[in-house]
Amino acid sequence: MSTFERHTLDNGLRVLTANLPYAQSVTCMIMLAAGSRYETAASNGIAHFSEHMFFKGTERRPDARAIAGEIDAIGGEFNAFTGKESTAYYVKCAAESRDVALDVLVDMLRHSKFDGGEIDREKGVIIEEMNMYFDTPRDFIGGVYEELVYGDQPLGWDILGRKETIRAATRETFLDYLGRWYHPERIVVGIAGNIGDDAVDRIGSLLADMPAAKTGEPEAAQPYENGRVRLFTKASDQAHVILGAPSYPLDHPDRYVLQMVATVLGGGMSSRLFTEVRERRGLAYYVFGVNHSYTDAGSLYSQAGVDINRIDEAVSTIAGELKKIAAEPVPADELEKAKSFAKGRFVLQLENPQGLIMYGLRKEVLERTAPEPDEVLAGITAVTVEDVQRVAQDVIGEDKLRLAVIGPFDDADRFEAQL
Repeated sequence: MSTFERHTLDNGLRVLTANLPYAQSVTCMIMLAAGSRYETAASNGIAHFSEHMFFKGTERRPDARAIAGEIDAIGGEFNAFTGKESTAYYVKCAAESRDVALDVLVDMLRHSKFDGGEIDREKGVIIEEMNMYFDTPRDFIGGVYEELVYGDQPLGWDILGRKETIRAATRETFLDYLGRWYHPERIVVGIAGNIGDDAVDRIGSLLADMPAAKTGEPEAAQPYENGRVRLFTKASDQAHVILGAPSYPLDHPDRYVLQMVATVLGGGMSSRLFTEVRERRGLAYYVFGVNHSYTDAGSLYSQAGVDINRIDEAVSTIAGELKKIAAEPVPADELEKAKSFAKGRFVLQLENPQGLIMYGLRKEVLERTAPEPDEVLAGITAVTVEDVQRVAQDVIGEDKLRLAVIGPFDDADRFEAQL
């Protein structure tokens, strides 16, 4: 039996359901194949700014308090998030309140007012969100690294945008962006949990009359050479580093192999990076390894917060672990442990309605497929020791490592030598 059922309305809008009859709750989520990479230089930040404005009032629910009050009245939780390739809005609530949740979400999506006064007030909120981001190096280092890897194209820009683009935004900026991308062929409604018998019909009654329109695609990511080191000088008591290399897109045939390379390196507290960087050498409080892929690009990297006085040792230690996995086969028992770790974390993610529908929607929105969880588990199981070394050599290889650093340093050349 399938975990997900997929339905397509006549206008092209897709509905993904996952029925968990034992659950007491339901998660209703609208996800769009549109995010900050769909912006122009002049509208950078508008995808995320739009997400804020959807909560500010519709014709029927005139302000933010009216929208929040309706969700509070059912004891629900609601939120939204913007990525580079997707944007999502969701409500979690008791199963019997499903129709209220769907009605509020669709009302926000279709009838938000984008009031000029509200836009101007919210600019201050967004700029403070930016300030918080810039003042949190653990978060900001990701933006520094993506600028190094992707450069001056949408994948290399910050999701929050730039202060000048936020200050310049008008009602027309929003309407232009939404009018370009917010159409049924890019929208998937997901509902998981105790969804009831008529969930798809209910969604159809709210969205089937939304006019279909062709949107086209954003520009493909271009390979980018931006030097090997990007240094962001900032007075701080700790340095933050990301060391990595360009990898593969989301649907690459070796995606599960790449996941195992990342898991051996930095998944969990017994991984190579955690053991070597934190436990043996005491260089960092946090360190992890991960692969992050987009539809047409990706990067395998390690991130850590390290002692500023021992940063050279930290960078060379992390680089050493990355090079070692490319140079030497991973012992079979270590690979088996990594597979079990990855499968266990994946299964835990799918245990609740929100995690389950998030997984399904990401696949449906970004890859236009909702594969069964069993396919993922089988893909991980099939990875061999030879696969891991082959992919690690291909991605990490000779002279492919890139380094982003935030800290009280002004000499990028000193780090070149560590690579």
